[in-house]
Amino acid sequence: MQFIHNDLGQRKRGEIVEVTLTSGANVRLMDSSNFSNYKNGRQHRYYGGLAKQSPIRLQIPNSGHWHVAIDMQGLVGSTRASVRMLPMPLPEIREAPLSSVRSLVREPPPQLTDGAEFHDVFISHASEDKDSIVRALANELVALGLNVWYDEFSLRIGDSLRQKIDRGLAASRVGLVILSPSFIAKGWTNYELDGIVTRTISGEQILLPIWHNITKQQVIDFSPSLADKVARSTATHTVEEIASEIADLIKSRP
Repeated sequence: MQFIHNDLGQRKRGEIVEVTLTSGANVRLMDSSNFSNYKNGRQHRYYGGLAKQSPIRLQIPNSGHWHVAIDMQGLVGSTRASVRMLPMPLPEIREAPLSSVRSLVREPPPQLTDGAEFHDVFISHASEDKDSIVRALANELVALGLNVWYDEFSLRIGDSLRQKIDRGLAASRVGLVILSPSFIAKGWTNYELDGIVTRTISGEQILLPIWHNITKQQVIDFSPSLADKVARSTATHTVEEIASEIADLIKSRP
């Protein structure tokens, strides 16, 4: 008996094999023992059957060595076939709660040296991001009863990133940095920003990055260690959700 054989090798339970045919054919997904029986004309067990439409997708039922055989037994004509394994879905993202990063929230100092007001939140950002996220985030935080300072932290080319953020941290309980393509384009080095987000000596995270219009791969390309920090992204959270979580964090710390 003639058949098309694809050795899938060692596969994991739950993986999906996709078979594309040029015409209807019998598609059999078999483990090594049953494939041996099949090619020798003996009784065998398989997953699949007559595929009248293409492509057909079959799930690997158990981890092990698997084969796909395609034949025209009982059918007229011939077929060509291609077989591929579909990418497995990535593991579910399980974000650490902000409350797990105790160093994000600072206690109010007895008195600021210059007599300035102490704030709940300051937002460090590129000026280009003010309309797309910063103003909305600040307004949402204010609506939740927080005191927000952000206009003085609109960073422009030539500004001292460390000086501005250090000032904001000294006068606020929580510091946010809107990490976006515009922010990265300002020319600060990944070493400088990563060093600000994390206290170099203690390793504590002191700023919460908010990823905006930026992918994880872009963050990794900019700074691999920064990509591992606890953060929130506007791709997976609304501004309202991010603001609510920040407000809950601050209000949980007297």
